[in-house]
Amino acid sequence: MIDVAILGATGYTALELIKILLRHSEVRITTLTTRQEGNPHIQAIHPSLHGQLDLHCESLTPSEVAERVDVVFCALPHRASMDAVPALLAGGCKVVDLSADYRLSDPGVYEKWYGNVHTDPTRLGKTVYGLPEIWAEKIPGQDLIANPGCYTSTSIIGLAPLLCGRHIEPTGIFIDAKSGVSGAGRTPKLTVHYPECNESVTAYSVGHHRHQPEIDQVLSEVSGQGVEVIFTPHLIPMDRGILCSIYATPISDLSENEFLDVYREFYKEKPFVRIVEHLPSTKDSAYTNFCDITVRLTRGRLIVLACLDNLIKGASGVAVQNFNLMAGFDETTALLPQSNSQSS
Repeated sequence: MIDVAILGATGYTALELIKILLRHSEVRITTLTTRQEGNPHIQAIHPSLHGQLDLHCESLTPSEVAERVDVVFCALPHRASMDAVPALLAGGCKVVDLSADYRLSDPGVYEKWYGNVHTDPTRLGKTVYGLPEIWAEKIPGQDLIANPGCYTSTSIIGLAPLLCGRHIEPTGIFIDAKSGVSGAGRTPKLTVHYPECNESVTAYSVGHHRHQPEIDQVLSEVSGQGVEVIFTPHLIPMDRGILCSIYATPISDLSENEFLDVYREFYKEKPFVRIVEHLPSTKDSAYTNFCDITVRLTRGRLIVLACLDNLIKGASGVAVQNFNLMAGFDETTALLPQSNSQSS
C-alpha cells in the first residue's frame, strides 16, 4: 500500500483527486494540507466526502509531509509548488505537481508569463511533462512529473497527430477554447461571481494567456518543428468541461475520413482518447478521464474539435494516470469504469 499526501486539499481539483484515489486499491490517503487555520476536517471543506475519508487538513512543512508519505500530489497554486517540491524530493517522496511551475523549460519564459523568478530553475527542462498520450514511456521511474493543465491537454492532444505527421502548417493555428467556471478555481473572484458570469460568454487574456507558450513548447518538442498557436480562452457559464475548436491549414491531401484515421492510428493504444465521428460535446466526457476528438475539413481548412472534463482529464485524472505509470500500475487503475458515472 502506498501512502499519499495531497497538498492544497481544499480546491475543486483536490476533491476530484480524493474521489479517484479512494477507489485506488493500492493507495492510502494519509495526509491532507491546507493554509487555512484550525485544521478543518476534510468533510467540512468538501461535504460530498462525508463518511468516506476521516482526515483533518493540516498546516505542515514539506519536510514534515515527506516523513509521512511515499507520494505527494501537489495541488498548490503556481509559484507555491516550486517552494515545496525540492524539500519533498529531498525527503524521498515522488511528486506529481499539478501547478505550472515545472512545465516550461526556460526560467526566463516562466518569469515573463508568471511574473516570478523561478526558485528551482535547474529542474526546468529536465522534468518530464506528464501527458501520457505523448510521453508515457518517459514517466515510469520518475521522481517528479509536471502534470499538464486542462487547456494545454486539450490543445496538445488535439494537435499532436497532425503536427507529428506533418499534415498541417505548424504556424497560423488558431485555438478557440471554452471552459467551465471551475477552471478558475475555488477562490472567489469577481469575474466568476454568479451575477457576473451567468448568461454570459467572455473571452479573457486575449493574446497573452500564459498557456500559449506551454502549448507552443510541447508541440514543438514532440513534432520536431517550430509550432506557433494563437490561443484564445473563453469562460462559459457551466460548472465543468472544456471544448476547443482548433483551426489549421492542411498540407496533406487527405480526406476527412483519412484525417480521422490519422488520429485513430496515433492514439490506438491510448485508453483515454476517443476518436468520434459525431461532434463531441462537454457532456459526453464530463466526470470521466476521456478526451473526445473529431475533425472536419471545409474550405481548405481543417477543424479539430476536442473536449474533456477540466477537473479530471484536465487535472486530477491525468495526475492519477501519471502516478500509475510512475508506480508501475496499469495506467487505467481507478480511472475505469467508475469514472463514467456522472455524479458530483
